[in-house]
Amino acid sequence: MKKEKIIFWTATTIIALLEGVMPALTSQTELAKEGIKHLGYPAYFGNALVVFKVLGVLALIIPQVPRRVKEWAYAGFAFDFIFATISLAAVDGINGLTFFPLIVFGILAVSYLYYPKINADKN
Repeated sequence: MKKEKIIFWTATTIIALLEGVMPALTSQTELAKEGIKHLGYPAYFGNALVVFKVLGVLALIIPQVPRRVKEWAYAGFAFDFIFATISLAAVDGINGLTFFPLIVFGILAVSYLYYPKINADKN
């Protein structure tokens, strides 16, 4: 059980840092605003995305959040990573950066797969 908790919390912490903390701290920088504009999205989309990412991370890391809410957060992040990959490929073509969201998606999948293992007694 200890190994499963370590794997779950490591993966979940990486997601929390990449999808909650970093966007919250950097969303108003010129680089972030230019990135959203470069992909063809309106400026307000970046702000909405950050709000939902922070809420999603909170749903994942707070133990008292109901399982169904956590599943919606996992689904939201999955859609985010898939559509980020599509957006990057459509605008910039296929390159190394295009696949970064899929790597993070893999980390998210590890978190999702280990969540029921560490909460088996609560289900």
